[in-house]
Amino acid sequence: MDPCPFARIVIKNLAIKSQILKSDSFCYCKMKLKGFQTQTSKVCVVLQESQQIDDQIHASFNLKKSDFEVLKKPFCVKVEVFARKGEISCGFSGGKKIGSVCLDLKSVENRVCVIQNGWVEIGKGVKLNLNVRIEPDPRFVFQFDGEPECSPQVFQVNGNVRQAVFTCEFGFRNSGGERNLRTRSIESESNKSRSCLTSLRSDKEIHPKERKGWSITIHDLSGSPVACASMVTPFVPSNGTNRVCRSNPGAWLILTPGQATWKPWGRLESWLEKGDHLGYRFEHFPDGGVDAITLTNSKLSTKNGGKFIIDNSTGPSPMSTPSSSFDSGSISSSDVGSGSWAHLLYRGFVMSSTVMGGGKCSKPEVEISSHHVSCTEDAAAFVALAAAMDLSMDACKSFSSKLRKELRQPGYD
Repeated sequence: MDPCPFARIVIKNLAIKSQILKSDSFCYCKMKLKGFQTQTSKVCVVLQESQQIDDQIHASFNLKKSDFEVLKKPFCVKVEVFARKGEISCGFSGGKKIGSVCLDLKSVENRVCVIQNGWVEIGKGVKLNLNVRIEPDPRFVFQFDGEPECSPQVFQVNGNVRQAVFTCEFGFRNSGGERNLRTRSIESESNKSRSCLTSLRSDKEIHPKERKGWSITIHDLSGSPVACASMVTPFVPSNGTNRVCRSNPGAWLILTPGQATWKPWGRLESWLEKGDHLGYRFEHFPDGGVDAITLTNSKLSTKNGGKFIIDNSTGPSPMSTPSSSFDSGSISSSDVGSGSWAHLLYRGFVMSSTVMGGGKCSKPEVEISSHHVSCTEDAAAFVALAAAMDLSMDACKSFSSKLRKELRQPGYD
């Protein structure tokens, strides 16, 4: 099947020129599109319009076909500029609004289209430079036909057409199988000391409060396994609490088929933060190597759920800010081999997956940018990651709460 039509509105190259701003002013923009969450970004102040401006993406809005149809009506993206005193650590709040601009989208079509490029006057004595464009961003969409722990089918969706492409098999690994899997995995190669110690634990060592051994295997329609999510670090409560804390997160290894074995594709760590938010960090292993790159480090509500998103086009680097994605403008020579790989390999949208909160029935929907899918195994790896993220909501539940029977291993929980 063909990918679904999506569009992406990109706002980049922001800069302010104003004679009314002082040298210690901090300027930032709020970018708004009806029906989407407001995005914010710092904007630099320049002295001359001819001054070099960094080629950096500051915000992007990802639209489904139904959203795109709405854009054919009178519609606009609004950019508001604020200035205040204070350090960046104060965040994007407060200050005085010094101007705004609305860019009409009614003539936008599903093709590359530049809406604005260059300087525009937004207030008295204030000019804003920006580049706003819309470009096609086709994606593959997959839907689970049930909760991951119920071993559902996974359908590819394109409009009203649904076609089964994968089946899921949820289960519990025995100790021997768990050790063999880890031995063949990146855990023995990447100096992940916490996971290595976990894999060497005695078969007889059973903790009364831990969630471990979960796995979910993705099969193609021929029955061949094409991806796997395996819980390699148990989810255990921190001392004196009933919560899985950031200092000791549980972890999943996402695996794809290799030569007569599994090879590591990614690692997902999850924990419970204050305010009942699920914190998570996802690392990718390029080509099954031992050096991981962090693609996302964020959180979502355990009550309301949300979207697990990997999008490395905007925001500060996850290596420095825990709750944001990779900053395409923050690369330096010291980043080579770490964050810069995320920029080079995963620039732009990668995937998103819905995650339900509040104990609601969860049937994840996964969107994957088409240029990251060249074969069945590519898509299956993202599907396995989505399943692991969904199951992490249960694994991180308070240990005073009882899990659903499908998730309880006899003798362990």
